[in-house]
Amino acid sequence: MAREVFMIVLGVILLIVGFLTGISIIWTIGIILVVLGLILWVLGAAGHAVGGRTHYW
Repeated sequence: MAREVFMIVLGVILLIVGFLTGISIIWTIGIILVVLGLILWVLGAAGHAVGGRTHYW
């Protein structure tokens, strides 16, 4: 669970930095990290194997 939270927090930080600086690539990377973090979190919470692991830590 810590990796998902880290990925989501990092994505939100990149979203904020990208928005404040106007750098669109940072904004895009932030969106991707937030979405991937949420997907991994939901799949892990539902008990599905993620990346060949039964539990995603």
